[in-house]
Amino acid sequence: MRNGENVITKVEKGSIAEELGIEQGDVLVAINGKPVIDVFDYRYLINDEYIELTIKTKQGGQCVAEVEKEYYEDLGISFQYGLMDEARSCRNKCIFCFIDQLPKGMRETLYFKDDDSRLSFLQGNYVTLTNMSDEELDRVIYYHLSPINISVHTTDMELRKKMLNNRFAGNLMERIERLGKAGIEMNFQIVLCRGINDGAQLDKSIGDLSKFYPHAKSLSVVPIGLTGYREGLYPMTPFDKDSSAGVIEQVEKWQRRLKKEMGSSFVFIADEFYINAEREMPECSAYEDFPQIENGVGMISLMKSEFDEYFNSLSDNEIEKSVSIATGEAAYDFIKSLCERLTLKFKGLNINLYCIKNEFFGGKISVSGLLTGRDIINQLKGKELGEYLCLPKNLLRSGETVLLDDVDIKDIEKELNIKIKITGDSGSDFIDAVTGLGR
Repeated sequence: MRNGENVITKVEKGSIAEELGIEQGDVLVAINGKPVIDVFDYRYLINDEYIELTIKTKQGGQCVAEVEKEYYEDLGISFQYGLMDEARSCRNKCIFCFIDQLPKGMRETLYFKDDDSRLSFLQGNYVTLTNMSDEELDRVIYYHLSPINISVHTTDMELRKKMLNNRFAGNLMERIERLGKAGIEMNFQIVLCRGINDGAQLDKSIGDLSKFYPHAKSLSVVPIGLTGYREGLYPMTPFDKDSSAGVIEQVEKWQRRLKKEMGSSFVFIADEFYINAEREMPECSAYEDFPQIENGVGMISLMKSEFDEYFNSLSDNEIEKSVSIATGEAAYDFIKSLCERLTLKFKGLNINLYCIKNEFFGGKISVSGLLTGRDIINQLKGKELGEYLCLPKNLLRSGETVLLDDVDIKDIEKELNIKIKITGDSGSDFIDAVTGLGR
């Protein structure tokens, strides 16, 4: 635990905690006399209609506060560390690890490899389960921490040991079975490496994992991300147009079969495969309830659907303005098609669309979310930018204005002498940001 104390950093206005007089800087010692080790103890212990909080005040005193509330009602406090404990680092040395491919000189936190089941529950992170003891697995089941996102990569346990470089990585299927029997919902991920866990191995993995449905809600298949900094690492071959098309055909065959047998497609393909194969994205219905959208699965289809719905509700109009948009190579053609429709509908609207090549990662990464401030600045210097520059929200760390290379949005505005607008996650947000219409 950090410093051994659960320091309270925020008290929500109008909350139970504020009514009790709890203040920023106070420390939560115990709930109902039980010490709070981490956030899951906290979440579990506050779920009652009557609880007793042991608080150490910032002045050094200690008191016990009695609380009567609704069963699931929150207290309205936040802690100095989200987990209320140290995040557990990864013990694997995966042959496809993206962090091992980062250039030197980035901020220290970017080199931290987490493999913590609590972060899976809190933030949607994927975990391998290799960093968890049987007792900790029992704790997940006891607290019913659900859903949990699991990095599987292959159900051939000897191959998994090789891919994770961990001789203890072979007990995965038994653990998944325990979680399923306990009613824990799971989402799976396979980082697909060409010539390693694709082909027949991918068929085996999909078949094996689909047997855990419905407790297992979904499986995503995403391509390995390769930067230009792989010297000394395991040799990898990127997916090209033909190999990407092969993956799509293989997985879509499974989708049709599983949809017929189980009522769900279960396995879903990352957008990047369709982009690489130069194929049309599936309709939104193919992604069911978008269980893996944060993993880059169905993002483009959803954005297009939202764009279409909002676009069709707007009347043709005249907008006399010039703006600019910067995006990564992968999304460029899609964003270009949206811009063309906007300029046809709104006379006088001029959009300068710029494709930013990811030089920072060696030119091999094409997704917008991994663009850096320095690449944006260098490639837009001296370009026509109009009234403002639109950048996608996924460039930024959650709740912050900083990009991967620690360049702040304000730095980009200063360097390019342009106001920046951050486009939201939806297609309608994109229209509002580009046109300035708002709703």
